[in-house]
Amino acid sequence: MAKSIMLMGTSSHVGKSILTTALCRIFRQEGRRVVPFKAQNMALNSYVTLDGREMGRAQVAQAEAAGLAPMVDMNPVLLKPTGNAQSQVVIMGEPVGNMSAREYHKGYSLKAWDAVEDALTRLQDEYELLVVEGAGSPAEINLKANDIVNMRVAKYLQAPVLLIADIDRGGALASLVGTLELLDEEERALVKGLVINKFRGDVTLLTPALKFLEEKTGKPVLGVVPHIEQLGIDEEDSVSLEEKSCGLGNTAADRIRIAVIRTPKLSNFTDFDALADEPDVALYYVSTPAELGSPDLILLPGSKNTTEDLLHIRATGLETAIRRCVSAGTPLFGICGGYQMLGRKVCDPLHTESAHDEIEGFGYLPIETTFAAHKRLRQVTAECADFPFLGEKIPGKNLSGYEIHMGETIFTEDVHRPFRIVAAGGRPADVRDGALSADGLVCGTYIHGIFDDDALRRAIINRLRARRGLAALSVQYRYREGKERAYDRLAETVRESLDMAKLMSIVGMEANA
Repeated sequence: MAKSIMLMGTSSHVGKSILTTALCRIFRQEGRRVVPFKAQNMALNSYVTLDGREMGRAQVAQAEAAGLAPMVDMNPVLLKPTGNAQSQVVIMGEPVGNMSAREYHKGYSLKAWDAVEDALTRLQDEYELLVVEGAGSPAEINLKANDIVNMRVAKYLQAPVLLIADIDRGGALASLVGTLELLDEEERALVKGLVINKFRGDVTLLTPALKFLEEKTGKPVLGVVPHIEQLGIDEEDSVSLEEKSCGLGNTAADRIRIAVIRTPKLSNFTDFDALADEPDVALYYVSTPAELGSPDLILLPGSKNTTEDLLHIRATGLETAIRRCVSAGTPLFGICGGYQMLGRKVCDPLHTESAHDEIEGFGYLPIETTFAAHKRLRQVTAECADFPFLGEKIPGKNLSGYEIHMGETIFTEDVHRPFRIVAAGGRPADVRDGALSADGLVCGTYIHGIFDDDALRRAIINRLRARRGLAALSVQYRYREGKERAYDRLAETVRESLDMAKLMSIVGMEANA
């Protein structure tokens, strides 16, 4: 039977996902067969597995850190907020419908527990160690009875728990003491250690506080993890966008300015992480016309509610600002929901996403999209079939990505199709994807992750550089290698910050010599 360690937090966004990722990497480095697990994730950032099923993005990063291919057993329940206190419920990678928070928590969540148990059984049979992530706080009294992601999992596995607090927010000591106080005796007994996360400054100044915590709670403090700047690891959800740049600052004069339109239901913003890591790019998120400025490229990201986000762009004046930029020659690129917005109409007759039957799009591309009950989920390999961008054809081979959308798009007239899908779901294919406006300024695709390709990304940036009178550069940043370095850097930092001997003892393992 596999051993397990579980990470819970005093609240959301205290760093559970990142520390779970760190432990996955550390135990992999120790030669252990380690696997991540989170029973239930609420996120708009999702991923499609090789077998065409959907899971939370955080567990994808954790799987990569553990050296594994992502699979839905790592995240059997996924909730994707759609608006109006509703979420699309995804069980074992397949959507089962939209539910209100009340419907889910009061009626359905315990039914979803069966999928959690089945996934845990399979993982326990195959792996040596499960690194399990909780959600929010285990002390939410109003949710505990039907909770399937925190103490119910810990009790089921009899997993030792590390309780994490974010000291950068303030109130870390009170939140740790208060959380333990609200747990019942059996739950408190499972908590085997405390961790202070995101600390800035001289850690020796915390010594009296750490001593107090141990005396007050009877639980050892395993360590203090510093705030890690520019981590370079996929974030779980749009809450982390608060930490991303929403302005250009004073350092962007000699960099290519790329603006991402930020909407309330923005999804899969990890599509742009590779661009953000390029040294000659200033990528920033904008919510208002004033923030847009004069970018070199505008990106329209995916959305869990395309119609509502399109209306939001229109209501805030961003549509007018975007049109002004495009009229002045600024290229505009949309992915998935953003691609749908670029067309003439977005229709939702079944009210799959919203109460609107039909919304007028930007009208840049001769396409119309209608939402259906079936969601397309598949990994794809693509190439640039014929992608002229700012006067030069963009090369691209073996572009890895995935599709995840419920819209069916038709073409109302002939249009340039820039991409060709050559494999889908592991099988050969020959399907054109995307559309390009006649003037070459507006482009859209259904392929998530297309900017992860180093050569294609650099070719696009170099065309933008040429427009600014800047010389072309060779590949500056290799995305996959960068992620591996980030996982190793994270693991090293956490190793140095935690009492690893004590942690190994809690897990029931010995550290390798």
